[in-house]
Amino acid sequence: MSNNTCFHCGLDATSNTIIFDDKSFCCNGCKTVYEIFSVNDLTCYYDLQQAPGATPKDIEGKYNFLDNTKIVEQLLEFNNDNTQIVTLYIPHIHCSSCIWVLENLNKLNPSVNSSIVNFGKKNVRVTYNSESLTLKNLVALLSSIGYEPFISLDDYSVGKKHIDRSLIYKLGIAGFAFGNVMFLSFPEYFQVDGFWIEKYKHLFRWLMFLFTLPVVFYSAQDYFISAFKGLRSKILNIDVPIALGVLVLFIRSSAEIIFDAGSGFFDSLTGLIFFLLLGKFFQQKTYTFLSFERDYKSYFPIGITKIAAEGTEESIQVYDIEKGDRLLIRNEELIPVDCILIKGTARIDYSFVTGEAKTVSKQSGDKLFAGGKQLDGSIEVDVLKSVEQSYLTQLWSNDVFKKDKELSFTNITNGISKRFTIVILLIALIATTFWLLTDSSKALNVFTSVLIIACPCAIALSAPFTFGNILRILGKKKFYLKNASVIEQLAKINTIIFDKTGTITANKETSINYEGAQLSLDEETLLKSTLRGSNHPLSRSLYDILNKHDILTLDTYEEFLGKGIEAKYKDHNIKIGSAPFVGYTNDTATLNTTVHVSTNNKYKGKFTFYNAYRKGISQLFNTLKKEYDLVILSGDNAGEKENLTKLLPTKTKLLFNQKPEDKLEYIKYHQNEGAHVLMVGDGLNDAGALAQSNVGIAISENVNVFSPACDAILDASKFNQLFNYIKISKSAIKIIQWSFLLSFIYNSIGLYFAITGQLEPVVAAILMPLSSISIVAFTTIATNIVSRKLK
Repeated sequence: MSNNTCFHCGLDATSNTIIFDDKSFCCNGCKTVYEIFSVNDLTCYYDLQQAPGATPKDIEGKYNFLDNTKIVEQLLEFNNDNTQIVTLYIPHIHCSSCIWVLENLNKLNPSVNSSIVNFGKKNVRVTYNSESLTLKNLVALLSSIGYEPFISLDDYSVGKKHIDRSLIYKLGIAGFAFGNVMFLSFPEYFQVDGFWIEKYKHLFRWLMFLFTLPVVFYSAQDYFISAFKGLRSKILNIDVPIALGVLVLFIRSSAEIIFDAGSGFFDSLTGLIFFLLLGKFFQQKTYTFLSFERDYKSYFPIGITKIAAEGTEESIQVYDIEKGDRLLIRNEELIPVDCILIKGTARIDYSFVTGEAKTVSKQSGDKLFAGGKQLDGSIEVDVLKSVEQSYLTQLWSNDVFKKDKELSFTNITNGISKRFTIVILLIALIATTFWLLTDSSKALNVFTSVLIIACPCAIALSAPFTFGNILRILGKKKFYLKNASVIEQLAKINTIIFDKTGTITANKETSINYEGAQLSLDEETLLKSTLRGSNHPLSRSLYDILNKHDILTLDTYEEFLGKGIEAKYKDHNIKIGSAPFVGYTNDTATLNTTVHVSTNNKYKGKFTFYNAYRKGISQLFNTLKKEYDLVILSGDNAGEKENLTKLLPTKTKLLFNQKPEDKLEYIKYHQNEGAHVLMVGDGLNDAGALAQSNVGIAISENVNVFSPACDAILDASKFNQLFNYIKISKSAIKIIQWSFLLSFIYNSIGLYFAITGQLEPVVAAILMPLSSISIVAFTTIATNIVSRKLK
């Protein structure tokens, strides 16, 4: 380092470096890491990439800067125990084959737990075991299979984000060469005879050869690199037949001019690469215009409680969280942002992020990562950085929680990506062999045309684009799905089960009445402090109506799902919940839901909730009854049976006094009988039932327990639209089936002309991207049309 410039790239160090501490920094231009030390009061810079024992400058050596823990910490989203999560930007993602390869990294290295691709943003989110795989090794693995990440520290500092223009440069060179080669080929096209043409035809042919060289070795290099790295990793990706076709054309054309056997096919070759790149460019523009994300579309209706400076509490949307805010995290509530624990006892379950069910205890001052779930009462935290909604959606869609809810159309797509190339190579070889024996002049055209026209991108993009657009549309209508698999499962359901409290009843319109002994000030304070930590709908409603009191820091807090809450503060004990739970044996059946209270093992009284049902519920149930079996499973007593009988259609099954495990077993029994069950609940007591069902929907008011048990979150205001949402899911399956049929017809027609020698490679190169774009357009227009009925 001299004159404040980087040894490797010459950039000004004062404006192009990221300072990690007072001992090291990194050049943003070439990612060289320098160590700072002093000699005789002079500041010196030591290039860590040239340090003794450094990795040789191969693929891995290129990423030696990832040995610096300061850099790695800034790149990682999650880093706890042996699990690390990172999202990497990969510019080379361009088709469904890329998605399949990147989402099966665990087959290449078992230390990778899971990998999820965001196609629109061209990034992959990888969860891996940091004990056996470092971030540097992971990046080297991706590079070795043709998907080199672009890592810019601009994403973690103030600066301009990198824009990859390499495709435009390659397209420009291919277009320039194609135009000139076509111009030089005119005499050959028209078979012009003459002294000057005959004399200089060899010059023209060699000029065409020279124009073709940068096209093959620069513009088309991504296809060769991807094919080579895929084959080296024993992966037959979709770039293999394209690279093979380009290589055959180039070798055959070069041989012809070398041995003076003809002018070759340089015009077709340069045109082929130009139109392939042009198609890729328009595909990227199309995907960007649609704002396509493979699985995740919209913001969650999840809220969080913010504590203002004066101590007041307000519910805000998670994307309104800012750095420095103080948040209240209740029992069983998800931590939405990276933060510092300030107050309370934290016992965090990170299985939501890692899939491992063990919990960790944290003390005041410890850092907590987004995605952890608090399991021991309420805590207060200070926010370190604002939330990224895409990060929450990625957490929600962790593969760990997919279980058996798989998507057959995704499997079909994966099967196409893995096996289609083999089938096409066989067809190309058989057709070429036939024409070599019949008419050898057509053999080369047939071989290259088959390889190019039969690209499965159009077929493979049908399902993800249809589901992607449906996810976006439903998200706008406040119905938030975990991933694309939920759509197909939703289309198959034939039985719908509803919870009662908090699901078909409207919490905001519920009135509450207290009967029993007067609570002392200390007892009411303890009651309010205990309810503060719970996310149950009844607890939240009761908490809101109680008088304001100073909040106590409880010594112990435990919530028993389906029963109640128990807490202690100094010598005082309180129980809130069902009559048996608090020890009250003289309870008589009432027509309404009740919550009982006892302090220090002495019964105090009960709060009675007068339910109000959601608007439009009667019409919704009458519509659903025409196509589905309907069931109400409630943990409350049968006091509401008469009201529900009047409100709901006849033959609706009503079951009361159902514990959480009873609901789960009921669903499991009917699934064994062949039922496909949709469970609609409140997301807390119904967690087991939601997870067991084929599709679990959690109803959200303002604040929701963000649980991986549910497959979808439905805004309470859109509850009466449930039937339309299911109907749209069925339409999505039909759209995919139609797009599969259209793609099959297109490929069949194209292959017919290619095999019979009636299709030039350059024409095939034009049709291939057009087919992909047409399928994207068809699925997008069709899904928009079927969604018009949504309100």
